[in-house]
Amino acid sequence: MSNNETTAPTNFIRQIIDEDLKNGNHGGMVHTRFPPEPNGFLHIGHAKSICLNFGIARDYQGGLCNLRFDDTNPHKENQEYVDAIQEDVRWLGFDWDKRLFYASDYFQQLHDFAVELIEKGRAYVCDLTAEETREYRGTLTEPGKDSPYRSRSVEENLELFARMKAGEFEDGSRVLRAKIDMASPNMNMRDPTLYRIRHGVIHHQTGEEWCIYPMYDFTHPISDALEDITHSLCTLEFENHRPLYDWALDNISIDCHPQQIEFSRLNLQYTVVSKRKLTQLVDEGHVAGWDDPRMPTIAGLRRRGYTPASIRTFSDRIGVTKSDNSVEMGMLEACIREDLDANAPRAMAVLHPLKVVIENYPEGQVEQLTTATHPKDESMGTRTVPLTREIYIDKADFREEANKKYKRLVTGGEVRLRNAYVIKAEQVIKDEHGEIVELRCTYDPDTLGANPEGRKVRGVIHWVSATEGVPAEIRLYDRLFNHPNPDGDKEVESFLEHINPDSLLTLTQAMVEPSLKGAKPGDRFQFEREGYFTQDKDSTTEKLVFNRTVTLRDSWAKIEQQSK
Repeated sequence: MSNNETTAPTNFIRQIIDEDLKNGNHGGMVHTRFPPEPNGFLHIGHAKSICLNFGIARDYQGGLCNLRFDDTNPHKENQEYVDAIQEDVRWLGFDWDKRLFYASDYFQQLHDFAVELIEKGRAYVCDLTAEETREYRGTLTEPGKDSPYRSRSVEENLELFARMKAGEFEDGSRVLRAKIDMASPNMNMRDPTLYRIRHGVIHHQTGEEWCIYPMYDFTHPISDALEDITHSLCTLEFENHRPLYDWALDNISIDCHPQQIEFSRLNLQYTVVSKRKLTQLVDEGHVAGWDDPRMPTIAGLRRRGYTPASIRTFSDRIGVTKSDNSVEMGMLEACIREDLDANAPRAMAVLHPLKVVIENYPEGQVEQLTTATHPKDESMGTRTVPLTREIYIDKADFREEANKKYKRLVTGGEVRLRNAYVIKAEQVIKDEHGEIVELRCTYDPDTLGANPEGRKVRGVIHWVSATEGVPAEIRLYDRLFNHPNPDGDKEVESFLEHINPDSLLTLTQAMVEPSLKGAKPGDRFQFEREGYFTQDKDSTTEKLVFNRTVTLRDSWAKIEQQSK
C-alpha cells in the first residue's frame, strides 16, 4: 500500500501495483527504472516518465528506482548526453541513490545469454543483407518466410557468433537472430535481430572492447531482470514489443521476470519531441542549441526559467493514461505562472523606454523608496528603488490623446508611478521625424503613499530611474511553432514550415531597476506588468540578459479561439 495515500496521485499503473502488493507479487517490492538512451538531451516527455518512475518509488514503502543508460548504440551516444541526463534528473528533484547503471555493464552477461539461446536452438546467425531481411519478413497482411540460414546447426551458429565477436566479419555482413515465428501476426516476433556488428566505434563506457552490440529489444528485458525491476514502465509504442520482452526472459535461465506496463506518451501542442527533429532544429540553426529556451528539452525549459516544481505539477495534472491524447501548451504555462506568481520576487523593467523628465523634482536628488519584494509574501522582505528627476516609462504607457478606457498617461492627465508619486504629463518633445523622444512631467510631492486631494488618477504604471537604472537585454521568447500540431499537419511538407517567426524578439535598449545587479543566472522575477523572466547564462557584469519565461496571462487563448 502507498505510504502517502492522501496525496499520491492515482492511475491505472498504481492500481496494478496496489493489486500486485496485495497479492504478494514480486516479493512485495516496487522497483522501477528510468532508462534513457544517451543519444540526445531529455525533453518534456521524458520529464513525465522521470516523475512517474521516481514518483512511484518514492510513494511506496521501500520503493526503489534505478537510473540506467541503455547504451547499446555507440555511434549515436556520448558522455556529454550521459552528463546532461544526470543533471536533468537531479534538477527535477530526484536521485537514484547509487543505483546508476549502464546496459553496457551487462555486455558479457548479454553475450552469454545469447550463447545460451544458440545452444537451445532458439537463435541463429543470419547472412541476409538488410534489404533481403526486409523482403523475407513479409508484411502486415502476408507472413514472412524463413531465412535460408535458419536451419544452421547449433555448432555452426556458435562458431559464427564467436567469430563475429572476434571481429572477423564486416559491419552488416551477419547478425544474430532469434528463432521464433516468421508467420507471427506481430512483426516484432518474426525472428528479430539480437546482435549486430559495429566496427570502428569507441563506446563511452567499454571503449573498443566489443565489436558486436546487442539490440534494444534483447538488452532491455534482461537488464530489467538483472536489476530486479518489478514494474517496467514504458510508452505505448512498446506495447507490440511486450511479447518479445517476455519471450527473451522466458527462454533464458534467469529468475526475475519484470512486468512491462505501457502508458501514453506526452503529446504537447506547439512542440515536436522527436529526437531526430530536435536534432534537425539544432543542426540547421533554427534554434541556438539544445538548451535554446524555445526548445522542449529540460535544459531549454530550465534556461527559459521553468522550475522543477512547475514541471512536476504539470506531470501530475496531465495524469497517466492508456490512450494517446493531446495536451494543451496552456496547461504547462499555467503551472509555471502559478509557481512564479507565488514565489518570484517582483522588480521593475522598462522594455521600450521613453524618457521622462520630472521638472519640479530636485536636480541631483536620489530618493530611495522602500517597497515590498512580493506583495503576498512578507517573508521576502523589502527592496529599495531609487527615484530621480529623470526616469524611463514604457512607450506604450503614454498617448498624446486617448479615450477614457485608456488607463495610463495622456497629455494633461495623471498616473501614479508604481510605489511612488503621482505625475502629470505636461509637454511632449519630438524629433524631426515627429517621433516622441521625451516627456516633460510634474509630480505631486504629497502623493507618496497617499491619494491626491480632490482628483482621480487614471492608473498605475511602472518605471525605472534613468540615471540609477541598469541597461539590459531582454529576450522575449514565445512558442517555437505557430501550429498546435506541427508534426502532424498533412497540408505542409515539413514541420519546419510551422516555425513561429516571432518566437524570439530581442530588445537591446531595456532598463531594469538596480536591485537586479545582484541577480545570478537562473534567478527568476516577475517584471511588474510585463511577465515572468529569468536571468540568462549569457549575462555579464557589463550586460544583464533576461529571458521571458511566460507572459502574465495566456496571450494564445484568444488566437486559438479565433482559429477554431
